[in-house]
Amino acid sequence: MLPKEAHFDFRKRHWQVHHPERRDPERSCWPGECMIAGDWSIVIPKDCPVARTAGDDFSDYLKKVMGLSVPVKEDAVSGPAVRLVLAPGTPAGFDLEVSTGGILISAADPELLFRGTLYLEECMDYAGAPVMPIGKEHRAKRYRFRSVHSGCGVDEFPDEELNAVAHAGYDAIDLFVKDLGHSSVGPCDFNDILHRSKRFGIKVMAYNYMTSYKHPDDPDAEAYFDSIYGELFRRFPDFYGIILCGESLEFPSHDPHTSGKRYAESVSDGIPDPRPSPGWYPCFDYPAYLRRIEQAVHKVKPDALVVFSTYNWCYLPPDVRRKFVESIPENIMLQATFDIQAKRKLEDCSTPIMDYSGSVTEPGEYFVTEIASAYEFHKPISGNVNTAGICWDFGVIPYIPAPDCWYKRFSAINRLQDQYALDFLYSTHHQGWWDCIASDIGKLCAWTPENFTYEELLERSAVRDYGRPAAPAVRRAWKLWSDAMGFYTASNEDQYGPWRVGPSYPFIFPPNMSRALRRREIEFPTDPAAKNGWHIIKTFYRPYEYENQTPAFLRHPAEIRSLTKMLVLWERGIAAADEAVALAPERCRPAAERLANLGKFIACFIRTTIHIKQWYALTLKIQTSTGRKEAEGYLDQMLALLDEEEKNVRAAYAPVEQDSRLGFEPSMLYVTDAWHLDWKLRQMECARQEMEQYRKAIWA
Repeated sequence: MLPKEAHFDFRKRHWQVHHPERRDPERSCWPGECMIAGDWSIVIPKDCPVARTAGDDFSDYLKKVMGLSVPVKEDAVSGPAVRLVLAPGTPAGFDLEVSTGGILISAADPELLFRGTLYLEECMDYAGAPVMPIGKEHRAKRYRFRSVHSGCGVDEFPDEELNAVAHAGYDAIDLFVKDLGHSSVGPCDFNDILHRSKRFGIKVMAYNYMTSYKHPDDPDAEAYFDSIYGELFRRFPDFYGIILCGESLEFPSHDPHTSGKRYAESVSDGIPDPRPSPGWYPCFDYPAYLRRIEQAVHKVKPDALVVFSTYNWCYLPPDVRRKFVESIPENIMLQATFDIQAKRKLEDCSTPIMDYSGSVTEPGEYFVTEIASAYEFHKPISGNVNTAGICWDFGVIPYIPAPDCWYKRFSAINRLQDQYALDFLYSTHHQGWWDCIASDIGKLCAWTPENFTYEELLERSAVRDYGRPAAPAVRRAWKLWSDAMGFYTASNEDQYGPWRVGPSYPFIFPPNMSRALRRREIEFPTDPAAKNGWHIIKTFYRPYEYENQTPAFLRHPAEIRSLTKMLVLWERGIAAADEAVALAPERCRPAAERLANLGKFIACFIRTTIHIKQWYALTLKIQTSTGRKEAEGYLDQMLALLDEEEKNVRAAYAPVEQDSRLGFEPSMLYVTDAWHLDWKLRQMECARQEMEQYRKAIWA
């Protein structure tokens, strides 16, 4: 059994990039292979910091994983060596040449030399030995870069995180910028992060949270936008570019389709304006607004990448969005989101994907039409694609162990790149990332050529991480969990509720039994230092309805039936994962136990979501009862449901206590740890007491 972990202990594993357990002592050098030995050297070009990082890292890999002491040298040496050579004429990517006497990696860019040594590590991990097949190959990136937010905490990028990002296959990071010198969580030394990222060959994109509430036609507009966006690049010139998004860029638009005001101000005498606020609609003056930002940036840094995401008006019809895409200013790249608003039918109900979801394996209509329009109008395109293994499906886990979903998604993205020339991939939002099977899929799909098939990848990854005896059981678990995701439902009430925090989600009894007339929604307890905290957790469960989504009175029963099927498959996957634990060799058993715990924790989410839908249905029935006995019968059903949910909560303790990443999300911090499970039990006891008070009221 795994020992208990304290908060944030997961960072030790998250930052461990070289795994000694991956050396297979039975593996030797086969015919047609080259094997690195203790008399080798690693030779790097002089005065090249990224090459120094690559050399030192590969030397550390050989020592910790393969038990070899191989020095790094900048001088020419004779004898066998891994040589890193800067070769300006090399086509995009890197050349790899392996012979019996050495390994040569050539690239025009130092960053790609590091990618070359990381590729050696990847191949040797799969082999279980310091061997490479003899021969030549050229490897090229499909995308300019693939970026992620921090996986250890919002906007936290120590060297260990940067190193882990590179090893997981990503080559850019996203840093929230709320003000000049301030990230989303407070003061931040941007230049320090920018400087250190260079050593790892990592680009840094500023993800804009700065507000600029100014109309582009105002007389002082040029100076105003320069004081924000121009100043950002004056102070921090090494930002590679900036990503803009509507929800953080409201302005006093003159478009009558909008309120013309900030969202928070779009009310009159308490009556909300039904029109969207600017930022949630492609106003006719939005292109001029973006032009002001683009000009401010490029005046200071002409080659900076300026990206605008149309995420916030994904709900609009294609013709409205197409008109906006046509008018996007030159030198601004459009970004669209792969999964949001993807259409889905559940029985006879429309259940579109309301936000990020790993259950989506084919692009939604919004994504396809948006990038098709951009391509038609010769606009550069990037994708918000969620390929790092995590979405909003289960809010506080490191990744969803459903590789078929991730591979199908990445394959669809590659097809679209072939058709529409996608430039770069924004791989995850503030949920972070984890080095997992999705990372392996990314390395396979984001480079050419793909050296082996997807089935071969699954087998190699399962053997590497869990041992050959356990690999078949692991693959069965992966398959069952991938199939189960086809029954997932992604409504807003679920993704902002039980899917977000799982078994710590409260069950609130709607009748107000308080003499003080307290509101029924309760503030979920979160760390005050959290970027988002309780603000993205809606505790009083009720539907959020939309015109393109079937109402809950029809939808919820179908969703319960679907989730019940999902739970059956998921539990079968857990049984396979438990089998893998029993079969795994000792060196791989901790990884197998964590996989099983992850599966069990996710099952708790599914049960909570089923239970809260059943609870909601009963709360409606009890409040529309036509007699006392009928109402009391519903009350008894609700109490029984609380008992079932209590069993589910108690089943979550062992997984979260043995894996400190479970129950954590970078922007919320810990919301489903043991303390919050205790809190949930206390909250349910409070609900029971209120229900008994209500029982007395029924017969009063």
